[in-house]
Amino acid sequence: MINIRRLNQQQAGFEEQFQALLSVNTQMDAALTQTVSQIIDNVRTRGDAALVEYTNRFDNRNISVEQLEVPHARMQAACGEISAEMYAALENAATRISSYAGHQKLESWSYTDEQGVLLGQQIMPISRAGIYVPGGKAAYPSSVLMNAIPARVAGVDEVIMVVPAPGGELSPAVLAAAHIAGVDRIFTIGGAQAIAALAYGTRTVPQVDKIVGPGNRYVAAAKRLVFGTVGIDMIAGPSEVLIVTDGNCDPDWIAMDLFAQAEHDEDARSILICTDGSYLNQVMNSISKLLPGMERAAIIHKSLENHGALIQVDNLDTAVVLINQLAPEHLQLPVSDPDALLPKIRNAGAIFLGVYAAESLGDYCVGPNHVLPTARSARFSSPLGVYDFQKRSSIIKCNADSASRLTTTASVLARGEGLTAHARSAEYRSRK
Repeated sequence: MINIRRLNQQQAGFEEQFQALLSVNTQMDAALTQTVSQIIDNVRTRGDAALVEYTNRFDNRNISVEQLEVPHARMQAACGEISAEMYAALENAATRISSYAGHQKLESWSYTDEQGVLLGQQIMPISRAGIYVPGGKAAYPSSVLMNAIPARVAGVDEVIMVVPAPGGELSPAVLAAAHIAGVDRIFTIGGAQAIAALAYGTRTVPQVDKIVGPGNRYVAAAKRLVFGTVGIDMIAGPSEVLIVTDGNCDPDWIAMDLFAQAEHDEDARSILICTDGSYLNQVMNSISKLLPGMERAAIIHKSLENHGALIQVDNLDTAVVLINQLAPEHLQLPVSDPDALLPKIRNAGAIFLGVYAAESLGDYCVGPNHVLPTARSARFSSPLGVYDFQKRSSIIKCNADSASRLTTTASVLARGEGLTAHARSAEYRSRK
C-alpha cells in the first residue's frame, strides 16, 4: 500500500499545502560544509598526495598517483567491450546531442554606430573544461555525452573528466561514451576531492576553467565552495518531474512516467497535476498495480510517499500558475493542446509536449541536454548548453573623431562621480 499526498484546489488549506510543497531547502548542512572545506584545503595544499589518500579511503582502492589517470588505450578498448547495441545507442545519442548543440553556438558580431564607434562582441570558448560523472551506485554514460559534447561543439581546447571507481571498477560504457564524446583525459577520482583537484590543479590533474556535471551532496557542496576560483554550471539538487494532464493519456503511462523520476533516488520529486479527480484515482490504481513489478520499487515507493503529490485543479489556467511557481526541472504536458500552453510557461528546465514526449527520452537521446536546473532554480537559470562553454568579450574601437564626440558625456559622468582621472583620461583624447 502506497500513500501519496493529495491536494485539491477546492479544499480548505490548499494554498498552505501547496506552499509547503514549494519549500525546497537549498542550504548546505554546516557539518557537511566543514568536512568538504577541509577536503578542498587538503587537496589545494597537498595536491596528489591528498588525492591518493582520499581515493584509497573513500573508494576502497590501493593505488599510486600514476594509476589515477585512465590511458587512452583503455578508452578505446572499452568500445569493443560493450555490446554492439549499446555502442550504436551511444553513437545515435551523441549524434542527436551534437546536432542540437550546434544550433546553440553563439557567433561574434559587430556594428559601427552613427558616431563612428565600432562596437561588438567576441565569442570565444573556455580553454579547459572539467566534467564530473557520478559513479558508484550506477554508471551514467549519458551524463558523459551530455556534459562533454556541448563543450566540444563550443570549441573547448581540452575536456578533463573525473569519475569515481569504487573498488577499482569502472564502467566500460562510461569509458566508451567518453571516447565517442571526445574527452581528452580521464581521472578515476570522485567526491569533493575531485572537484578540488579540478578547481586548483595538482601535479597530475590540470586546473580547469569551469566544472560541470551532477554529483552527490559532497560534490554539490564542493562546487559551491570553489565557485569564483572556477566557474560552475549549477548546484544540482534531487531530480524532479511535474506532469500536467487533462486526462488525455493512458494512466499506466503517467504512472510509469512518475516512476521514471522517482527511481533516481529517495529524494526525487514526482508531481502530477490534473483537472479531473477521477483520473487521479485511475493513476493511483495504476501506481498500485505497476509498482510491485519495478526493480527499484523500494526507492520509488519512498520517493513518491515522501516527495510526490497528486494535485487536482479547476482548469489548465490554474495549472499554469502552479507550474510557474514550482519551476520544475522537467515538465511534461500530456494534454490535448500542449502548444496552447507553451507560451504561458515561464519557468521550466525542459518542456515535453504531448502524450508521446516522455521525459525519459530527454534523459538519453532526444537532443537537448539533461543537465537541468533543479530546486526551482529554473526561475533564473537554464539547461546546460554550448553557451556554458563560451565567453563573451565586448569590443570597442574609436577613432579620433568618435572619441571626441563621446568625451563630454564621459567627462560629465566621471566628474559627477568624483573620478577626475577618468574624466581627464577621456578629455586627453578630445580634439576640442
